[in-house]
Amino acid sequence: MRLRVGRIAIGLLLALGFAAPAAAHDIPIEAMVRMFVKPQGHTLRVLVRMPLKSLADAEYPRKERDFVDLARVDPFLRDAAKIALQDSLEIYEDGRLLTAPRIASTRMSLDSDQSFIGYDAALAHVSGAPLPVTETLYWEQGLLDVLFEYPIQSDRSYFSIHAAFDRLAQHEVTTVQFIPPQGPSRAYELPGDSGLVRLEPNWYHAAARFVVMGFHHILDGIDHLLFLLCLIIPFRRIRPLVAIVTAFTVAHSITLISAAYHYGPDAMWFPPLIETLIAASIFYMALENIVVTSPRRRWIITFCFGLVHGFGFSFGLQNTLQFAGSHLLLSLLSFNIGIELGQLLVLALCVPLLNLVFRRVVAERMGVIILSAIIAHQAWHWMIERLGVLQQFPWPAFTLADVVSGLRWPLAVAAAASLLWLVSLAARRWMLDQLPNREA
Repeated sequence: MRLRVGRIAIGLLLALGFAAPAAAHDIPIEAMVRMFVKPQGHTLRVLVRMPLKSLADAEYPRKERDFVDLARVDPFLRDAAKIALQDSLEIYEDGRLLTAPRIASTRMSLDSDQSFIGYDAALAHVSGAPLPVTETLYWEQGLLDVLFEYPIQSDRSYFSIHAAFDRLAQHEVTTVQFIPPQGPSRAYELPGDSGLVRLEPNWYHAAARFVVMGFHHILDGIDHLLFLLCLIIPFRRIRPLVAIVTAFTVAHSITLISAAYHYGPDAMWFPPLIETLIAASIFYMALENIVVTSPRRRWIITFCFGLVHGFGFSFGLQNTLQFAGSHLLLSLLSFNIGIELGQLLVLALCVPLLNLVFRRVVAERMGVIILSAIIAHQAWHWMIERLGVLQQFPWPAFTLADVVSGLRWPLAVAAAASLLWLVSLAARRWMLDQLPNREA
């Protein structure tokens, strides 16, 4: 009877803890949940390990000095597995939500246990013998290991998961290793509630996800938007902006794709250097708008700065390329498409708005100077702040091999710039050839 009452108590406490936002002191600051997902035949096995410190207020059988009574703890572990893990985990097969799994096994493990380094070791551990009842262990120092078994139609299906374990800690991370019947396994690192994640995405799933990511990335990046605004302010017409935006697109595509394939520096000083250069590019463009009345050949300097911004875009992709599956290049191109769609939206909104302001509110030249001065002021502060961060890193020591290896970048940039220049010449020649025909 006491055992049944205790199980009811832990169920109520866990349910209350997960039904309402917990206070900051009730849950740990950090926690990591480890998962292995393996379809085999008509069964999907999911191994999960979570720290029991996330359920520190739960009731459980105790013995002297508040040690866990391991002889009677198994029913409580099953309740914790259901409420803390199973109820927060959704798994889909070909878009269909799977039914509730069978809790095949639960184990309480020592915090020092290393069996979850691989699927086979974890499965053997969870299916093997439990801890000896003589072991002295506090609940908060233990780990909960669970084996879930889901009935599936086929191990060749496409599987997706939604792991909403963010209530287990203020900063929770779930690592997932998906082991398909054929092909390499895939590892994911999901912070908090990362939404629905396709473990083996089709090309169109990957493309759609990265188009959306690129669209949101350009709209969320205030520095990239200000750079784009600096390009728009002096022209405000589609025809002169086509070459400029095309140069920016080609340039940032080169460095974005190169960085994704690990051709860029991976030193710690590189990200703050790029962020500083991005701020400097905005400041330069704004300053040029103030000093130069009609900027010419702006596509050249835009191309150079686009190379820098491409590395900036790549930093936002470092933790999300895991969702590309086997479609890395397609995902990168889709991300670029999303960026371009965001840029087109900005152009569509800003060009008519600026024309209206310069026609009704302030004179054109004065308006260009005022807006550019405001942007330059903000970019200057960013540049100084980011330069201070960059100065915290020691200057790298370059060897002859580094210099020779680095020559690949100038050569690639020169080739791309030459190609873009030839395309612009051909386009200009074509437009000039059309003029006599139009006059005729």
